[in-house]
Amino acid sequence: MSANSLKSTATRRSLLLGGASVAAGALVGTGFSSAASAASTAAPKHGAVPASSLKGKQTMSNTIVTKDGTQLYFKDWGPSTGQTVVFSHGWPLDSDSWESQMLFLSSQGYRTVAHDRRGHGRSSQPWNGNDMDTYADDLATVIETLDLKNVVLVGFSTGGGEVARYIGRHGTKRVAKAALISAVPPLMLKTAANPGGLPIEVFDGLRAAQLANRSQFYKDVPSGPFYGFNRPGAKSSQGLIDAWWAQGMLGGHKNTYDSIKAFSETDFTEDLKKFDVPTLIIHGDDDQIVPIGAAGLASAKLVKNNKLIVYPGAPHGLTDTHKDKFNADLLAFIKS
Repeated sequence: MSANSLKSTATRRSLLLGGASVAAGALVGTGFSSAASAASTAAPKHGAVPASSLKGKQTMSNTIVTKDGTQLYFKDWGPSTGQTVVFSHGWPLDSDSWESQMLFLSSQGYRTVAHDRRGHGRSSQPWNGNDMDTYADDLATVIETLDLKNVVLVGFSTGGGEVARYIGRHGTKRVAKAALISAVPPLMLKTAANPGGLPIEVFDGLRAAQLANRSQFYKDVPSGPFYGFNRPGAKSSQGLIDAWWAQGMLGGHKNTYDSIKAFSETDFTEDLKKFDVPTLIIHGDDDQIVPIGAAGLASAKLVKNNKLIVYPGAPHGLTDTHKDKFNADLLAFIKS
């Protein structure tokens, strides 16, 4: 994405539509009316191949094909002999969001792998399969195709749900440890059984904002609650905001729209109960996106053999805002 493109998009603030203008507020509980219609134009597929001929195969050095023909882009860094750390990214980002951790750990002798979730980043944009079961099965395809063993699974936000559902569906025979970072489990949505969650109107608001003006919405989220830049005295980083926007806009409109339902309404309670490996849980107590009470603290009550670390004052995007501390904590956990 060129600098000129970023500057051009920034000028769209003057065209802000009503639904998107308050999108950031929805993330912290400001209600919206239910989104009108979920209908949208089909996201174009690129490079689709017959599943029958390439199922579970690695077609290029950085692409794996799933059973339904979806191409998953992945990164594989560091020495091949090192223990493998596998990263699952948040919504609506891609594997680039893990580059600081991958560079750090690979420099420490670890092999690091991260893929772009289907419909995100450089992976193809299938119309269907934008749900947690399929996300988890895609992760399994990456792990099995690369024949990764004794891995450390690390999931951020939506990626934490992906990791939880992977363990729930595929077990831990290839997993040594797991880490849930600012993660959505056990359940984001407020229900009778989960009174600490966020009301459905919040997520309806996110969908409305995405349909109204996705580009502006993807500016509002990182410039506001995601990194805590809306807090008094916070020092904003335009670089982080631009990188978040660029990653989000690379994903498919339909895929990222559908993913809102996947990360907000999926109940991971039973998945967390199946964790039988050492697990690190890290959450900021000023997370405005995934509030710690219904997420990190609740997960710590369900996962056996976990280590919970709360970052005082940290926002949702602590992997960037608290990068050095997080990298050190993750490394210490892997070595422990």
